[in-house]
Amino acid sequence: MAEVRTGQAPQPLQREEFHLQFMRSFADPAFEPVQAALAQVEEVAWRNYDAGRKAPRTQKAGPEFADPDYDLSVEWKATRDRLTAAQQRQQDPATRSRVLLIIGAARNDGSCPGEVSKTWRMSQWAQQTLAQAGIETDVLDLSLLTSSYDLHIHPCKGCVSTAMPLCHWPCSCYPNHAERQTNDWMAEIYEKWVAAHGIIILTPVYWYQAPSPLKLMIDRLVCADGGNPDPTRTHGKKAAEAKALELAGWDYPKHLAGRTYGLVVHGDVAGAESLRRNLADWLSWMGLIDAGQQSALDRYLGYYESYANSHAVLDQDEAFLQEVRNVALAVAAAVGQLRQGRLSKPDAAVRPARPK
Repeated sequence: MAEVRTGQAPQPLQREEFHLQFMRSFADPAFEPVQAALAQVEEVAWRNYDAGRKAPRTQKAGPEFADPDYDLSVEWKATRDRLTAAQQRQQDPATRSRVLLIIGAARNDGSCPGEVSKTWRMSQWAQQTLAQAGIETDVLDLSLLTSSYDLHIHPCKGCVSTAMPLCHWPCSCYPNHAERQTNDWMAEIYEKWVAAHGIIILTPVYWYQAPSPLKLMIDRLVCADGGNPDPTRTHGKKAAEAKALELAGWDYPKHLAGRTYGLVVHGDVAGAESLRRNLADWLSWMGLIDAGQQSALDRYLGYYESYANSHAVLDQDEAFLQEVRNVALAVAAAVGQLRQGRLSKPDAAVRPARPK
């Protein structure tokens, strides 16, 4: 059996350290009149942390899981059931076609910048084009992470690097109530991905890379590519059990495969083409199908020009507007072919020599 190596994590917080950490969220003097109430809440939070109450509400897994008597998180089970229902709707030929538009920019006018992102405007063009094609849209605006109260995409904990079966689909790392890692947006985001027939990611370039909200979502989607849909097989996060399962042979199920995708990547100095390639490689790796040459766009807007005039530059670039619309048109056409059974990955039936 493969060895589980330990020793990196720091020791748990002691009581006084926990107090200091807990109270950082209540530094505003407006909380001073309710210090006694906060102390009561803190004491409960400390006991939960000290006892490691990650999932305080559980239910028996039931006969559909490998270990029916395992105590599954109620929250995880509810997310999993929503994904199952979304997948059934997605595969029902009687439902309308649906495309998920993902806004990767971190900027919006409800946060420090005080102005909408150009990416948001592009998403509106795509949404209008898809509506004209008779396609429903969901809009996932990742900039809400910067402007919404207590909304999070918590970082991926890298379970897959210990063993693929330890990475559960959907992710079971969150919520972790003991660590106060709650209000995780990914449960809702997974459902949006599953419900969609097509995905369009629209994003700017931040320092040659994807903006951090987009990268957080990408990392948390690792469970969609090979993730374990049955946490009872690893009895939660039992690393040794997960290693044994993987070494016995793992099939790396691709839970989002077969959907189609398009990309709009824009920058002002550098990195647009490399980010577009990275996103395309990632989506293709997960088994999604590109919607053709016109579905993948990378462009520079206001190349080396002032940031202050970037919206005005976008106003004047009519060709770019049409290119964004063409991405949406290409995805709309691909979704139509997909649902008619005329679009598929040519190598879908070819077994990889190195599955992972």
